[in-house]
Amino acid sequence: MTTVADLLRASDLPALETRILLEHVLGWRRTELITRDAELLENESVAAFETLAKRRAAGEPIAQLVGSREFFGLQFEVTPDVLIPRPETELLVETALEVIASIDTPRVLDLGTGSGAIAVAIAHERPQAHIWAVDKSPQALAVAAQNALNLLGVDRPLTLIESDWTEAIDPSLRFDLIVSNPPYIALGDPHLSVGDLRFEPRAALTDEADGLAAIRTIIQRAPFLLRAGGSLWLEHGFDQAEHVRALLTARGMSEVRSVRDLAGIERISGGVFAA
Repeated sequence: MTTVADLLRASDLPALETRILLEHVLGWRRTELITRDAELLENESVAAFETLAKRRAAGEPIAQLVGSREFFGLQFEVTPDVLIPRPETELLVETALEVIASIDTPRVLDLGTGSGAIAVAIAHERPQAHIWAVDKSPQALAVAAQNALNLLGVDRPLTLIESDWTEAIDPSLRFDLIVSNPPYIALGDPHLSVGDLRFEPRAALTDEADGLAAIRTIIQRAPFLLRAGGSLWLEHGFDQAEHVRALLTARGMSEVRSVRDLAGIERISGGVFAA
């Protein structure tokens, strides 16, 4: 028979990844892996762990293997149909909350919502907000709907819309804030063929062009859906801030600026629609 200690010693994975997979398979807390490390495990549990460990060794993301990822202090369900929420995107949520802080019942539009991480995180922090979440993938919207139900409850649903960016949105709607983490990796970027990105939906990663095509589309359409004084904020690549600021300025946005993440990278850019 095999114990947790045996599996930890034998695993070729990093210790943290091994522990995460064991917690998932056994349904144990982190502390139990220590206090119960000599306990004999069922063969089925050992086999389940070994299967996941092999998949991880082949490159599959941990978040997809365990079916969840923490984002903004919330546990989101994750499937291969959605982008895995990443810590750097929390900056977009933090900035969004600052933008709408003085608005009693803000109206927020999240374009390309994927798992719903941005929209749900904002809704969780601002229960009075009215939030629309858009994605062209029905599979992604199903994941977003489940996350909204799990984390917000039945009384605070998001308005989910299947749309290619803004095409299916009621043109009479006006928002205080539009946020988006669009596909911004350029075609041919080597990052697309390494690491977790190989297993994530390609359409959520790249525009199959220069990395700015989706951003251009959003910036072009945003003023038609923003209230006067409304804001647009976008996540973008590490080297795209200057380009995005130029696009925002050319579209007539004011107070255009970028915000740096903890690594000092200009991670998001945005501005205000004054007209």
